[in-house]
Parts: sequence; C-alpha cells; structure tokens
Amino acid sequence: MKTILLACLLGLAGTAAHAAEPLATIPSLEVPRYLGNWYEIAKYPNRFQRQCASDTVATYAQRSDGTLDVTNRCRRSDGSVDEAHGQARQRGGPGSPRLQVRFAPAWLSFVPMVWGDYWVIDLDPDYQLVAVSEPKREYLWVLARQPQVAPDKWEALMARLVKQGLDPARLERTPQSAAKP
Repeated sequence: MKTILLACLLGLAGTAAHAAEPLATIPSLEVPRYLGNWYEIAKYPNRFQRQCASDTVATYAQRSDGTLDVTNRCRRSDGSVDEAHGQARQRGGPGSPRLQVRFAPAWLSFVPMVWGDYWVIDLDPDYQLVAVSEPKREYLWVLARQPQVAPDKWEALMARLVKQGLDPARLERTPQSAAKP
C-alpha cells in the first residue's frame, strides 16, 4: 500500500513539475491543412459545452481577411443540434500555432476578454489528430479527422500530454455516432 501511495505521489509531483513549465506548442501550423471538419474525441469538461451530449464537430474555413470561420456543432441529449459560430485569428505570424478564438458578436471583437487562447500543442504530421489547449492548461480538446482514434495513437498522445503537464484522467470522451449533427 505504501508503495502504491508513493508511486502516485511521485507521479503527481512529476505532472506538477511539468505544469510549472510554460505550455509548448507545435513548431508551426499550416492553416490550409488544418481547415475542414474535426471530430471532438475528448475534452476537459467546461461550462460552455454543458449542453453537448454527443457528436461534437468543429469546422474551420478560411475567410478573405485571413481569419477563420469556426463552427462548432453538437447534439444535445434531446436529439436537437446546438451550433455556435465564431472566428479565429493567428497570433504571431502566418505559421503560428497560437490562435485566438471568439464566439462573442463581431461588434465586441475589440474587447480582449472575448478572445480565448487556442494553442495547438500536439499535431500528427498528417493533420489527422490534434490536441489543443491554452497557457493555463484549464482547457484541453482532442480532435481527429475521423470519429474514432486507434488505441495506439490515443495512448501515444496521452503520454505526450502528460509530458506537457496535462492530466489525461480529466478528459471526458465524446460519443460520436456515424452521422454528423
């Protein structure tokens, strides 16, 4: 029992040490390759997605001004579809993996508080599986181009997230049916 307790405490200390380091992003993001549909595989529970029961999909599309249209859709427990429209902008240049997203009305876009950090912290070379968080590590999303992720890819991603100071045990899996909402 003491051995198990000691192992748990050491594991928590290791995660806390990583959390003290700044969150690292991927080196660069090719936005054209990132566009399109992404299925939410898992997330840290949050207040603005409480109504979502399943089938969460995020769609990114390029706008003529260089920003992105963001559409998040999910199915509620009653079967209806919830949809939110937002805008994303890159911070730090055209290859930056640091974005900001807002779902507030456009007329409020001048207010800094309506923009939330959206940092791409892990992305496979084929742009099929991504992890997104923000500097305080309060939010985390795992998204994929397909509604399911192979167990080996999931486990490898979870190991990389632990190294970033994130807690995979907090992730809530998102049920995905065959049909998009």
